[in-house]
Amino acid sequence: MKFAITILVCLGFAVAATTLPEFRIANKGFLEKQKFLLEIVYRVTDPLMFDEWIKLGTTFVTDRSYYKHYDYHMEKFWESYKLKTLLPRGEFFGALVETHHKQAWGLFNFFYFARDWETFMHNVCWARMHVNEGLFVYALSMAVIHREDLNGLVLPSIYEIFPQHFFTSDFIYKAEKYDYSVWKKQTMYELEYQQHFEGMDLYNHSYYGDHIKEWKMWQWWKQMGLDKHHWYAEDNYMLRETIHEVNQDPKGKILLNDLKMWWMPADYTRDIDFFNRESVHSYFTEDVGWMSFWYYLNMDQAFFLDSETFASNGRRGEFWLYAVHKVMSRYYMERLSHGFGEIPEFYWMQQIEHGYKPQLVACNGIGYSYRPNYYDFKTYANLEMFNKIQNAFQRIYDIIDMGYYRMHDGQIIDLRHENALEHISNLVQGNIDVFDKYFFNYYYLLSHMFISQVGKGDIEVSPSVMLNYETMVRDPYFYVFHKKIADAFLRFKGQLEPYSKEELMFSGVEIKEVQVTELVTFFDLVDFDLTTLRNDKMIFQDGRLVWDKMLLARQMRLNHKPFGFNLTVVSDKDQQALVRIFLAPKHDEFGRALSLADNRENFLTLGKFAIDLKAGMNVISYNSDEFYWTQKDRTTYTELYHNVMMAIEGKYKFPVYVRETYCLFPNRLILPRGWEKGMPMTMFFMVTGYEMPNVEKSQLKTSYSCGFGYGGRFTDDKPLFYPFDRDISEEEFFVPNMYFKDVEIYHHDYFKKYMEPNYQMEGKFDYTLLNSFYTK
Repeated sequence: MKFAITILVCLGFAVAATTLPEFRIANKGFLEKQKFLLEIVYRVTDPLMFDEWIKLGTTFVTDRSYYKHYDYHMEKFWESYKLKTLLPRGEFFGALVETHHKQAWGLFNFFYFARDWETFMHNVCWARMHVNEGLFVYALSMAVIHREDLNGLVLPSIYEIFPQHFFTSDFIYKAEKYDYSVWKKQTMYELEYQQHFEGMDLYNHSYYGDHIKEWKMWQWWKQMGLDKHHWYAEDNYMLRETIHEVNQDPKGKILLNDLKMWWMPADYTRDIDFFNRESVHSYFTEDVGWMSFWYYLNMDQAFFLDSETFASNGRRGEFWLYAVHKVMSRYYMERLSHGFGEIPEFYWMQQIEHGYKPQLVACNGIGYSYRPNYYDFKTYANLEMFNKIQNAFQRIYDIIDMGYYRMHDGQIIDLRHENALEHISNLVQGNIDVFDKYFFNYYYLLSHMFISQVGKGDIEVSPSVMLNYETMVRDPYFYVFHKKIADAFLRFKGQLEPYSKEELMFSGVEIKEVQVTELVTFFDLVDFDLTTLRNDKMIFQDGRLVWDKMLLARQMRLNHKPFGFNLTVVSDKDQQALVRIFLAPKHDEFGRALSLADNRENFLTLGKFAIDLKAGMNVISYNSDEFYWTQKDRTTYTELYHNVMMAIEGKYKFPVYVRETYCLFPNRLILPRGWEKGMPMTMFFMVTGYEMPNVEKSQLKTSYSCGFGYGGRFTDDKPLFYPFDRDISEEEFFVPNMYFKDVEIYHHDYFKKYMEPNYQMEGKFDYTLLNSFYTK
């Protein structure tokens, strides 16, 4: 028998199996809008200093004719402002504090429903000067993501606007104190009196042995012999995973030549006086990319945006719940890398074994609250709120078990079929599309208020990590709580029959072989742009901000080397198909093999892509850089601003990329850390028939897109977690169009050499280290 062998290079997305569009060059109108967005959030906790925007912000547009829609939330926001009951500037803002949320909702509606750019811009300028900083950024970020006419425009990353939510108070304090003239004198004195300082070095440390006791694997500066409490001039380049691409760009070199840069090592949470074993995961749970992903996911899929007004594609609840599952699976794999087991179960009336002390400071200088080990809700709980939340959870489980819901008018909603998943997902998220808005709406928000000890009706509250999306994933209890949410999804799916062999089979197609290149993880170093923390005087020249200095936080983080797959697939005819790739652990924390039935909830989707199979043998090549739901490092705030200004002057062609979007997952975090000698894992491949998703063409995007109504994230109409969304009958499950592949994840430590006694560069940053990150 002869086979026609076809080599297929698969696309990084799968909606229409077409090529990514080339970026377009921004025109002057676009550049002016982008400049406005970058300047309006610059040093957002300080007074607005741009004269042009101050003049625009003198009045707020309240005339209803300037809006496409004017609703109750807008009325309440304006009424609250007139009565001076808005959250004051300088107070902590929590997106999941009910009073703060309602005010943010009203301001967002003013931004979103503005008929034109001019109205939008006037209101943004006014809000920048009169509204609480956190509330303002939250509403503006939502508007930029969801307004169709702002497509392609971006705000700086949330960690560049509010570094206080991502970096320890120790670092924030030193960044805010930074002064160039002081640094220059300090550097001069250190060179002049170097021998004296070295002789006194012993007195600059705590008691003997503390520096060993508090050491963590991510504290690379100690290995290099660098002082954490020092700013270092960066005369070469910023560190990031796209470093080689940027260094080859002549425009990028021009930008760096005009900048003075300083960096200081950035730590993760550690406290030798407040320890539990969960702190070993700080490098992961406090990863800037990990925290940003959860923030932008919930901005993209905000629970208070209704499908009718914002043109949802009909799967908003399922998508959010699928993302929760993805986060839980990935976190569990990282636990296994450290020998930890299952995420603890959630119980209302039991003590929380593992506390959390975030070491964060809010923008107003108030430290975040912490939860001690063995915290007991019964001691501190608001019992009224507790009963309401517990009843909501119990009722959700009862509805799932009964398989139907009776509305107040007697209507019965059947929940014993696949299409009921969206009802269940809306129920679990507690979003505005839930069928019983009077009972289930806000239960998710109230749960976070309860955990953070915030009362209903409170306005001025103490900072807590569980009250904002970007900070909540830092807390180990986040995963305990969301495991209960994910369990509701599994409970619903458990009511459905397992897939039959006929449902899983792709007739005439068989996966013959899969080859996977070596899976290697490592810790790299990256610089984050925290220039907005500078407290020096803003200088303007000819009306333009002089941005000639840059502060960088240099931090160790998890990454992986690129890897790829080769699938050999035999088809009996020419046809379209969809390939699904999953990753899952092979053993539990005790080394026991996990059965497929028990392990199915741990499978993490790595990729889905469409292909055209030819009759005969097909060799399909795919690599980790093509995962359509992931992205690499984003362009920094400083680079964005300089590039825009150069483009306005005609010195640079500013590209508008569809690909650099908000809500993508960090590509470098798709693999768990693994072990030095190899951590056994399982990869699963499945080829199914491909049909275009049931989404209107006007909603389709050619890449994974943010925004409530976009369909670019759906590859087909099957459940997002297919085929692991239902219980598995192993007698029925295994079909020829599936393939399981045993793999191992190896962790390479490139920092070992700094612990050797003959290391020659003590006290200097080793730039040769970077060559290790991108070569095998």
